[in-house]
Amino acid sequence: MINEGIQAASINKKKHFEILDGLRGVAALAVVIFHFMEWIFPDINDNFIGHGFLAVDFFFCLSGFVIGYAYDNRIREIGVKEFFKSRLIRLHPLVILGSILGLIGFFVDPFASPIVYDGGKITLYFLCSLLLIPLPLMEERAYNLFALNAPSWSLFWEYVANIFYALILCRLGRRSIALLTLLAAIVLCWVSYHSGNLLGGWSKNNIFDGGARVAFSFSAGLLLYRYHFIIQNKIGFIGLSGLLFLAFIMPGSQLNWLFESLVVIFYFPMIVSLGAGTVLSSKWRKICRFSGNISYPLYMTHYAFIWVFGNYYTKVNPSTNELILIIITGTIFLIGFAYLCMKFYDMPLRKYLTMKRMQP
Repeated sequence: MINEGIQAASINKKKHFEILDGLRGVAALAVVIFHFMEWIFPDINDNFIGHGFLAVDFFFCLSGFVIGYAYDNRIREIGVKEFFKSRLIRLHPLVILGSILGLIGFFVDPFASPIVYDGGKITLYFLCSLLLIPLPLMEERAYNLFALNAPSWSLFWEYVANIFYALILCRLGRRSIALLTLLAAIVLCWVSYHSGNLLGGWSKNNIFDGGARVAFSFSAGLLLYRYHFIIQNKIGFIGLSGLLFLAFIMPGSQLNWLFESLVVIFYFPMIVSLGAGTVLSSKWRKICRFSGNISYPLYMTHYAFIWVFGNYYTKVNPSTNELILIIITGTIFLIGFAYLCMKFYDMPLRKYLTMKRMQP
């Protein structure tokens, strides 16, 4: 989903696209704000960041670009098995942590309705969340594919994309990838038109919408790399962050399906191309690194707290001023919490697993 850390590219000792790291953090922040705001404004047309969910499509596009950049020239050398090990080490520790946080939140949320599930069902939900096996059976959580940590739906599709890459896409030439991307764009437009938007992928009623979203965006990102479609520019991190955020705050309308499709098909690939080709000043380098490092932990650890906020909002109905304070404070807290998870859990665990993997 984010899914992919640009750090993987450093394995090849190639150029490090630090601005893409930074943009990934901007997109993760947009997701957090969107998840707060959708409780207050369920209709995306009323929400000032009503298209924040499109950040996931941006993640998928980034992932395709970075996976191609990091592995196209070496996957045959390292083999499919080692590729999968690399991806699991990179992605799965936070899948596990997100599941644990979701389980804790499910039991300790003071504003939630009384728990009506027995230990066996909760254990099943937890195990499926740990293993990324969709189980959309919890009605009070809108039949999320992963009731304990809703954002895991995009990781499920990220894993699917990685499997397709390792078994099929890495072997295909540019023209074949271009054809697949075109076909995926057609399917994406149909899904968007049929559903009225591109919000799907997270629930049992729209699970395959997620497949359409990752199929196009991952392929598009890979295609950008294969054709070396990098636009040299001097827009910089702040300028590109602003351009990216415009997609999330564009006004809603009855033509959401069309505008969202255009953003995903044309605008996000352009942002990735510009990000890969722009100039990063030294004063923004540390910020981009921090933004990139924090993006995946933020994405995978925030939703247990969003459930608490949602239940609080539903029961207490706080005033507008209270909501503003809660959302601003909550967002800052979630960034800090994600940093701690990254510093004391994700990075040490990945380092340990990498060292174990390298041992004979």
